[in-house]
Amino acid sequence: MALATFDVPASSPSIIESKSMKLYLGSFAQTRYAGMTEIGAAIERDLATAAGARVGVTLQGTSGFAAQSIRELQGDSLDDLAIACDAYDVAPEFLVAGNAMAAEALTTRLFRSVCPVTAQPDIASLQLTYRGPRIDREGLLRYLVSYRCHPGFHEHCVERIFVDVASRCRCDQLTVLARFTRRGGLDINPFRTNAGIALPANVRTARQ
Repeated sequence: MALATFDVPASSPSIIESKSMKLYLGSFAQTRYAGMTEIGAAIERDLATAAGARVGVTLQGTSGFAAQSIRELQGDSLDDLAIACDAYDVAPEFLVAGNAMAAEALTTRLFRSVCPVTAQPDIASLQLTYRGPRIDREGLLRYLVSYRCHPGFHEHCVERIFVDVASRCRCDQLTVLARFTRRGGLDINPFRTNAGIALPANVRTARQ
């Protein structure tokens, strides 16, 4: 038994759909391997072929399970803003920024989109860290909530958020991280940045 982490670069020409990933991992049952190194190499080879790019594979054995922790995304929460949200088709026009400069991290647990394959809800905690003109928080929350009925894969949603915020709010640096709740044992956590920072630690939120 092991916990597996797969790092797929945003530049990969393909993403790996989660249901096919579950079927693929399930196919390892009843198959003999010499050890975890051999299993990891097989998974890395297969996922790289599917994604069209090198995929990082990390396997954590049961001896490290107890060290796993839970941590919420850091930043100022937008969730208590007293605003009316009534737009549920992606509305980038809500994104505005002023003239004053800021460097801050903002979070929300209210993000939801829908799976384009099954139409089931996809729920996430989201963190947006930026440097540049101060982003209007109410407008940002209304924009993020407008994904509520949007059919999009997790990775595509985060990419669109990154592009919309970067272009409309004129950010000098921007990082977007979303941690989606699990389905079938898989959590998907897209991360997009132009700030030259490393991947964040893979620490689950309480809802994951």
